[in-house]
Amino acid sequence: MVALVPAPLTPATLDELAAAVRSAPRVIAVGAGTKPRLAEVGADVVRISTANLSGIVDYEPSEFTFTALAGTPLREIVAALGEKGQYLPFDPPLAEAGATLGGTVAAGLSGPGRFRFGGLRDFILGVRFADGEGRLLRLGGRVVKNAAGFDVPKFFVGSAGRFGVFGELTFKVFPRPLGRRTLCLPVVDTAAIGAIFAAAGAARWELDALEADPAAPAVWLRLGGAEAALEVLAAEILARWPGRTVPAAEAAAHWAAISEFGWAPAGGTLAKFALTPGQVPAFAAALAAVPGAKGWIGAGGNVGYAAVPKGTALPAWSGAGVTLRGAGPLWLGAQPAFAAMRAVKAALDPANRFPGLDETGA
Repeated sequence: MVALVPAPLTPATLDELAAAVRSAPRVIAVGAGTKPRLAEVGADVVRISTANLSGIVDYEPSEFTFTALAGTPLREIVAALGEKGQYLPFDPPLAEAGATLGGTVAAGLSGPGRFRFGGLRDFILGVRFADGEGRLLRLGGRVVKNAAGFDVPKFFVGSAGRFGVFGELTFKVFPRPLGRRTLCLPVVDTAAIGAIFAAAGAARWELDALEADPAAPAVWLRLGGAEAALEVLAAEILARWPGRTVPAAEAAAHWAAISEFGWAPAGGTLAKFALTPGQVPAFAAALAAVPGAKGWIGAGGNVGYAAVPKGTALPAWSGAGVTLRGAGPLWLGAQPAFAAMRAVKAALDPANRFPGLDETGA
């Protein structure tokens, strides 16, 4: 007999969130479901949906910070920041798919802008959450300059809801670049991708993004800044490697497809892997060995994504990885060490109300 999964609890206030945590022996938070494998745990665990915890609580454009409830869709935050000429430089993925702010933090996902500006953990300032005893706690703050000490909000990045349920989160933001240029550099093979990653990453250009399509194969570079400077830098790059300047409309569609994983087979399995630029050729070969597999290389060769159609196993890869959606193990390749997780969990969730990161649901 298949165990029935009860409907998720849907708190609409932070007090209701805390009460929802206290209402069951085991709970886990869920957002919009854009990365469902991360929250796949036993049927005995009660889901707490953050869908009704939505809205920007505070936004100070002059201070370059905002605070929003955990269930706020990223697209609403992106739109509000855009009206003031600001943005989240780490390019949070799956915004158009409905991803929430809390779910993005729980997944620890960053987009192409991570290459220049750092990932999500470099922009989170504070978090208010319900711990394992159902207490509302605040860690960090709402200003960029904060007290010294252990930066616990950053520890929540990638925690997959295992230490608490987010209520609201505070981030710093940046001014949007005055202009952008995207360049596409076709290459002869995937070894050339790694070579360009190494050279471009060490050059003076301060690229906004450095990504690659291992199937084409081609390297995609994005520049941000003043228009006059972009022309000079683009010409310098194209003088070193053959390629083209991508028209603005095509570039916008390209980066949107990357952020939304538009290249991945619909309904299949999607996973993220840690890489080094030197591993790019081997990772591409692993992708090519699986019929129907697609992939993408991001962050200058430091992260790889693999996607396969439904019913197909992910490529064999020994490096550390995590499945974001679809079937298969949560942790892939080299398994993470959970010692630090257990120590923090003992402090925030002594009754083990939230599943541990080693409780993978499969």
